[in-house]
Amino acid sequence: MDADRSREITDRVTAAAAAGTALEIRGLGSKRFYGRTPVGEPLELGGHSGIVRYQPSELVLTARAGTSLEEIDAVLSEAGQTLPFDPPRYAGGSFGGAVAAGLSGPSRPFVGPVRDFVLGIRLINGRGEILRFGGEVMKNVAGYDVSRLMVGALGTLGVLLEVSVKVLPAPQLTRTRRLELARQEASSRIRAWVAAGLPVTGAAHDGEVLRVRLAGAAPAVEAAISEIGGEVEDNGFWTALRDHGLPFFTRPGPALWRIALPPATPELELAGASVADWNGQQIWLRSEETAGRIREAATVPGGHAALFRGGGRDREDEVFEPPAALIWRLHARLKQAFDPHGIFNPGRLYAEL
Repeated sequence: MDADRSREITDRVTAAAAAGTALEIRGLGSKRFYGRTPVGEPLELGGHSGIVRYQPSELVLTARAGTSLEEIDAVLSEAGQTLPFDPPRYAGGSFGGAVAAGLSGPSRPFVGPVRDFVLGIRLINGRGEILRFGGEVMKNVAGYDVSRLMVGALGTLGVLLEVSVKVLPAPQLTRTRRLELARQEASSRIRAWVAAGLPVTGAAHDGEVLRVRLAGAAPAVEAAISEIGGEVEDNGFWTALRDHGLPFFTRPGPALWRIALPPATPELELAGASVADWNGQQIWLRSEETAGRIREAATVPGGHAALFRGGGRDREDEVFEPPAALIWRLHARLKQAFDPHGIFNPGRLYAEL
């Protein structure tokens, strides 16, 4: 069945390459809003689903790209394990889409990003060839890790068929505390708690209140609660933050920007409402400031900004900031190598790719 579906997808890609027909790669459609407006004939991967191999004792899972994150969560939960990078679900989401988008949940600065947990992939390139990179074990070797190139590429380099990732045991105990602290004071405390070895796996600030997630062995979590203090907060806050279910995200308002910053960056002087995740390293900003002003504020301390929802989605300066000349040449060469006919999600990242 899998071989038949893979062949169908391969034949579709081969025909599109020969005709120069653009293809919009779709999983379950939960992140179709992300990036520039998709173009091309739909190439549906939602039916290409199912877990291929799962070895709980080896902490490795391989699944087809169209597999829902809900299905993967259920299987991992039965074995007491989890996807450590905790990808956003939004309106559901597929496994391949989580990798292609490269977005991580609140645990990212404390556990690691999507890229760190991808072990291997199977994909179709723009010539209709099925290629396999990496495997199902962690390696430390010299060379180019092609598997990780697909993380965050938004399907512009190839059609993901399967992905292998490292999973981790679920924490024994998870608790959330709420403290009324100014944002900079909150950031300093989080850094101190992490340096002291406290099991912090989430730190978010809404401008008035700091919420801290503690997860791990029960004795360690309970000891951390005694040290941190604060009030009890529902653990469901983190799911709502991850999946943009908080009122900040759901109520009408200006365009939503995602700003990534180095650790300990002072609060940016930008108009609008914001929520700081990742202990201030990821800022969700609703603002009517210009793209140029927002990007300038993010770039000065060494960060970057991208339009996440709303705004001028088809303007090059309104979605992802074009990279520097050297990085742009690398992007172009990779695109040429993997997708020489330019059929995969053209323009989704940048107008020229």
